[in-house]
Amino acid sequence: MSDHSGSEADSGERKYWLDEPRNVDKLVYTLYAVCTLLFLADFFYHKHVHFEFENWIGFFGWFGFGICVFIVLSAKAQRRVVKRDPDYYDPPAAAGDAEDGRPQT
Repeated sequence: MSDHSGSEADSGERKYWLDEPRNVDKLVYTLYAVCTLLFLADFFYHKHVHFEFENWIGFFGWFGFGICVFIVLSAKAQRRVVKRDPDYYDPPAAAGDAEDGRPQT
């Protein structure tokens, strides 16, 4: 006899760690904590910079975030250029073919 209980046994699907919303919340809050600690660490070490603006507190974090936003927005704009119709790769229908592309008999 199997000692399985709950939704895993009922649905037949395996339940993973990130399927639980509270585990996802833990992961997000951990990410927030790590980002905060890294930002605060910026106050406690000397940087060897090439340009003065690199000395600004949190510069590299804000710069990385800005570049990420730029990449997403430029990809959305580029999508208009490279977008194809959903049937772009379908073979063209011949003159005597039916609507579904098969030859009429």
